[in-house]
Amino acid sequence: MIVEGEWIVFWKGVRFPSAPLIMKENVVAIVGRPNVGKSTLFNYIADSKISIVSDKPGVTRDRIYADCNWLNFNFKLIDTGGIELKTNDKMFDHMREQVNLAIDLANVVIFVVNCKDGLTDLDKDVATILRKTNKPIVLCINKVDDFKKQEQDTYEFYELGFENVYPVSSANKSGVGDMLDKVVTYFDNKELNSDDLSLTKVAIIGKPNAGKSSLVNKLLGEVRVIVSDIAGTTRDAIDTEVIKNNNKYIFIDTAGLRKKSIIKDEIEIYSYIRSEIAIDRCDIVIVMIDGAEGITKGDAAIAGLAHEKGKGVIIAVNKWDIVDKDDKTIYEFTRKVREEFSYMPYAELLFISAKTGKRVEELYKKIDLIRENQLLRIQTGVLNEVLINAISLHDTPQDKGKRLKIYYVTQTDVCPPTFVLFVNDQELMHFSYLRYLENKFRESFSFAGTSIKFIVRERKDNDK
Repeated sequence: MIVEGEWIVFWKGVRFPSAPLIMKENVVAIVGRPNVGKSTLFNYIADSKISIVSDKPGVTRDRIYADCNWLNFNFKLIDTGGIELKTNDKMFDHMREQVNLAIDLANVVIFVVNCKDGLTDLDKDVATILRKTNKPIVLCINKVDDFKKQEQDTYEFYELGFENVYPVSSANKSGVGDMLDKVVTYFDNKELNSDDLSLTKVAIIGKPNAGKSSLVNKLLGEVRVIVSDIAGTTRDAIDTEVIKNNNKYIFIDTAGLRKKSIIKDEIEIYSYIRSEIAIDRCDIVIVMIDGAEGITKGDAAIAGLAHEKGKGVIIAVNKWDIVDKDDKTIYEFTRKVREEFSYMPYAELLFISAKTGKRVEELYKKIDLIRENQLLRIQTGVLNEVLINAISLHDTPQDKGKRLKIYYVTQTDVCPPTFVLFVNDQELMHFSYLRYLENKFRESFSFAGTSIKFIVRERKDNDK
């Protein structure tokens, strides 16, 4: 623990005595040699045809992942290319690296073998690798299409020495449920105490080399994260806990993100998943933009992750100290930011220098403001006064002689603030009118820095 003036910093692994633990995202990796049916199993669990399924070994070359749910447990499922240990093929070398990263990321591994092929030397080699990871391993004996006929064939796989063995047929959709029942028993189920809303979690995201780690270091006044000019130095999401002015924060520094379609390197794919998990965990996202490089399409794509998940957003234009500027530069850059991020006009904007520390302290003011807005609750009577005034200024839409009626509005949640509109016909609620109502609510209550959510529910005229 470091104490310096009003600062108290707790290093990773040491928690506030009264602070709750953050729930870790559960990740499951499907691993095995080529052509054992990993992608078929992945598609069945993910309930979609995401992975290419083929009998040709090595078809799944990149890890593909999906958000899944089993028995009310949410988890990310990663499909991997087959491990081919004894080959000089460069593609298999690439796949092997991906598998290693997937295993490192996962907290449970499903090891898939092929009953029809029997136990192979490569299966034994893969098993040796997995045992060294100290991760929970669930052995999936795939392609057991008729258990009564193939039961004897499954016994040889017990030679691998794994405790959890499940014969399944991912093609016939049998046995998978029992296997998943076991998988979820290994999940980390520690949750954040929802009653403690004083702890604000802030994720810092952006393209590689935008200055994220430098910003964390400046915020803390300590060299907490390795800083380098080499893009991609930060491979993991790192938590740092802070108390400042009696407010509690967790800063999550993430690996640099690029637009998903251009992610090729296995480390970047790994980092993308880590960063997406960090966004899921946080309350507020600081989107770092390299001011010297200017705004790119990748910046908008990255910020879109936070917007889609309803997080509070601060757009921090970094390296402003080295930007060539005149008295109009900041206004022109602001116009470009608002234009590029037009889908999130509520986002707070700040021009900073993580290197010199200029305006970095203002980030705390922005964070506190956004958190206050995220937790804002408004009385139903006040909400409906604003609603009635908005309708009087701009009447509701109609279609084929039928007009939309909005009976009333009420707030049902915070983080983000969520409002339910009760109407006579959901189909008549055009997105443009919903956007108009959002603007009116923002005029009245601000909600600076945070998204707000509207839910439209239908209620008949004669309903109580």
